[in-house]
Amino acid sequence: MDVALPIGKTSHDFFRRARARLTLNVPAALDDHAAPATRGDLDLDPSLWERAGVKATRPAAVLIPVVDRSEPTVLLTLRTELPSHPGQIAFPGGKIDPHDRTPADAALREAGEEIGLAPALIEPIGYLDLYLTFSGYRILPTVARVRPDYQLVLCEAEVADAFEVPLAFLMDAQNHALHSRDWKGIERKYYAMPFGERYIWGVTAGILRNLYERIYQG
Repeated sequence: MDVALPIGKTSHDFFRRARARLTLNVPAALDDHAAPATRGDLDLDPSLWERAGVKATRPAAVLIPVVDRSEPTVLLTLRTELPSHPGQIAFPGGKIDPHDRTPADAALREAGEEIGLAPALIEPIGYLDLYLTFSGYRILPTVARVRPDYQLVLCEAEVADAFEVPLAFLMDAQNHALHSRDWKGIERKYYAMPFGERYIWGVTAGILRNLYERIYQG
């Protein structure tokens, strides 16, 4: 069953639901490639992954920073023109380093390095499903409550901009457009959530769709 995001009560409702439905238990599939995973660029269809000739083997973590305003927002970044996902809209995050105690710690560390988001303002709530990408990463998204009094310092080498999008917009299934494109002879489906001049798509939109399903479906 789908549940509409109640305007005017979004903050209380979202964080209540997130705390009830998510945990910080790390899924075995983050490191165990034989363990089942549920999300990915090809919806984890084994035949498509084999035809694409790619494997996702590198553990990574991203932060989904939900800003605790009267009407919550999600803090996103616009990447610089780097070889890896140039100019795309993304969550703060990156690979999990050996010294990171948990994937959530890695996500917070990356958020600090990329946009200067202070850890003291971040409350990790729980993980979404593991998301496997064509670029070889096994991404574990960390949903977190962020205090609205933050100040950012962008790493100009990696991040061109940071901005907020209303959570109510992102959690409205009518804004989740499903597209497809050919990739080396394979039909690849992906979500897109255009917001004004911002085009949110691919992995970022796929993870936001997973957030919607975990919090507002079932």
